[in-house]
Amino acid sequence: MESLPFDMPEFAPGSVWLVGAGPGDPGLISLLGYHALRHADAVVYDALVDSRLLQAVRAGAIVEYAGKRGGKPSPKQRDISLRLVELARAGHRVLRLKGGDPFVFGRGGEEALTLVGAEIPFRVVPGISAGIGGLAYAGIPVTHRDVNQAVTFVTGHGVTGDVPDGLDWQGLAKGSPVLVFYMALKHLGTIAANLIAGGRNPAEAAAIVVRASLPDQQVMETTLGAAAKDAAAQDLRPPGLFVVGDVVRLRAGLDWLGAIAHNRRLDADPLRNGPPARSA
Repeated sequence: MESLPFDMPEFAPGSVWLVGAGPGDPGLISLLGYHALRHADAVVYDALVDSRLLQAVRAGAIVEYAGKRGGKPSPKQRDISLRLVELARAGHRVLRLKGGDPFVFGRGGEEALTLVGAEIPFRVVPGISAGIGGLAYAGIPVTHRDVNQAVTFVTGHGVTGDVPDGLDWQGLAKGSPVLVFYMALKHLGTIAANLIAGGRNPAEAAAIVVRASLPDQQVMETTLGAAAKDAAAQDLRPPGLFVVGDVVRLRAGLDWLGAIAHNRRLDADPLRNGPPARSA
């Protein structure tokens, strides 16, 4: 890396850095994240981290996979956290490299608290969360002043792998103009049905973004009521984001990646007909 007009913090031996790698595109990692990659003695990385980032790891460093994917054999979270402690106590500069942001549905808080309990010094390096960066690559802004003044991020499954318990579906349906669900494809039908039962309009604009920000990204525009059927027809596979709200309509004017890839003209006034009512 060329010299910077400011100093980077020391990555001290015996410490752990929890670094967010962003939604997929390796260029979206922060300068601090890249600094950690170049200086780490041990890297413990997730399933959604682009393998090209690992090429920046210095020769001789320990590199371990600790990915967790639904429905597949995965290391237990407790074991991952304890492994970070073990590596740090061995005097290594330990980089925990996570997709998106460590503290946005990334279990970074659990790992950090384990480090606190073990008296291991750590630093959190935020990353671009998929719900923001991934949707930006799809041409869908999470906020637009003509559409919404709030956005809600929701996980599509809980600790057990099922739809999270305790969600106020009526509150979600009526309380937030834009909803962004992470890891939602497995339970898409249940999520949509719960929102509709809570008062959400089944005709409301929605989209599914698969492999966000990567060269093989897929974006399917649909409606809340048709989302599960359309996703099955297209055989969309995880990881995927599900967004509900009128911001999806802005994609006609903001799909910058599609415009570049396909020399496509964009609509300068995608909201010309005005936003429809959200509630049925």
